[in-house]
Amino acid sequence: MKLVRLFIIFLLSIIFFAFVSPRVKAENEFSVDATVTYDVQDSGKTVVSHSLVLENNFSTLYATNYSLVRTGEIWEVSIPRLGEQTSFRSYQILLKIPSSFGLEAYISPQPKDSQITDKGYAYSFNRSDIIQTGISAGFGQFQIFSYSLSYHLENPLGKSAKVQIAIPPDTAFQKVYIQKLDPKPANVIIGPDGNWLAEYVLTPRQRVDVSVSGSVQIFASFRTFPKPTDRELSDNLRETEFWQVNDPQIKSLAAELKTPRAIYEYVASLLKYDFDRVKPNVQRMGALSALQNPSQAICMEFTDLFIAIARAAGIPAREINGYAYTENPELQPLSLVADVLHAWPEYYDKDKGVWIPIDPTWASTSGGINYFDKLDLRHFAFVIHGESSITPYPPGSYKLGSNPQKDVYVSFGKLPEERISNLHISFAPVRVLPFLNSIYSVRIENPGPQAMHDVYSTTYFDNKEVNRNYIEVIPPYSNYKIDVTVPFSVLGKGSPDIVEVKAGGSSISIETNKTQVITYSLLTISALLILVMTAVLIKLRKVTFGRLFATIASTSQKISGKFFKKTPENKTNP
Repeated sequence: MKLVRLFIIFLLSIIFFAFVSPRVKAENEFSVDATVTYDVQDSGKTVVSHSLVLENNFSTLYATNYSLVRTGEIWEVSIPRLGEQTSFRSYQILLKIPSSFGLEAYISPQPKDSQITDKGYAYSFNRSDIIQTGISAGFGQFQIFSYSLSYHLENPLGKSAKVQIAIPPDTAFQKVYIQKLDPKPANVIIGPDGNWLAEYVLTPRQRVDVSVSGSVQIFASFRTFPKPTDRELSDNLRETEFWQVNDPQIKSLAAELKTPRAIYEYVASLLKYDFDRVKPNVQRMGALSALQNPSQAICMEFTDLFIAIARAAGIPAREINGYAYTENPELQPLSLVADVLHAWPEYYDKDKGVWIPIDPTWASTSGGINYFDKLDLRHFAFVIHGESSITPYPPGSYKLGSNPQKDVYVSFGKLPEERISNLHISFAPVRVLPFLNSIYSVRIENPGPQAMHDVYSTTYFDNKEVNRNYIEVIPPYSNYKIDVTVPFSVLGKGSPDIVEVKAGGSSISIETNKTQVITYSLLTISALLILVMTAVLIKLRKVTFGRLFATIASTSQKISGKFFKKTPENKTNP
């Protein structure tokens, strides 16, 4: 019995000390050096290994997670930021990617070191690189989306009216292919901020449904692209309805933050995404209201606040409306039945001479992934808002009736087989009269599927260049017109036989009928000589008026027979 009592006392003592004694925290008593290697295989399977060096032979390591997914043409790797970073004296991540994944499209943050290995690529990151943002990387040449857009147009007026719709444009980071634009527009013009605007002329009370479909390439690095003018940059500094640049609060923040990065980080950390506001036709708050209601923000508010502060700091900034691919389960169901687009800002980098896209919204909702130094390949721009914070309206906004259907469909796709544009050139005579300069209207048309950039339209008179016009861009389904003036000269001395117009690898030849010009000149000179001689003879009384009229009638008949000749048909030489 005594032994039983002693055993119970001993057992209770163990339990007491187990619960009462303070818990030893290894991370406070021991230093840990950790190297984590993410070795990605060709199949997409990832082998993660942990190498630990610890003082006093004690170690503990918290669990972590990562993701590797193939989205379209891109392999995307996401490694979370370092948690409980104070537990480690040193911490290093090695990321190994097989060469079969393709070239590096983007990687953020920049690795401490990168090497080409026998199997592919190896990147190393140290502790300071991944404390705040984690690692986001993509591999592949570019991303490709296929798109199908519908627009519902109506002219409520009792007279014909011109209507414009915005179609996805080329930018420094995307190249658009339009395989279908039905019905064909009167023209596609370049609007403010580089938007592509398709023009239609609707008759009174007419309704038209327009379908646009094609593909787009999204690039990780910017391409050579036209730079904005000083006036365009100035327009992207102005105050608008939703960008209250001159508000004292906005100006104070601009004076404090100063740089695009600081503004981006401030907006991403201040605003909180309100998923309850994600719905069609939600009311836009604007920058100032977003600042006053930071917990009610969606992508528009993140974008508006960044733009307002950036502009107040003297940094040109603008808004992009478009499509952004996401696996977020709170957004996916809505996107299946409604045209809920995404908004993100761009700022102008004067050193690089390009508009840089960033996404403070996704930086906030992703838990700190860096969308400043390198945007991913999931953002497809539909329209650009710089001069105006509202127009042009993006696809999905052109609806009729109280129960509008879904009009925007985007999915991963492939490049179209036919993606080379060949310009078509034609002409029509505007003025072809004797003894006057002839005028021809030359029409340069791009039937698609892609835009033609940096095109020179060159005019030749008998193989000699006489004029050159620079066309910055000819979008698909657009046309460009120039007038060609052919000089008249006596006996055709200064008139060409052939006028040739070349543009983008295509050309057209226009016959000027120089022989006819010479004939006109000779007949005119002959007629003048006859009139002079007749006048002299009449004055000398050596010819009668009857003979004079007969001579004039005969000459007129000969001239008429020479004048009326069939104009040769025009044609394009590819």
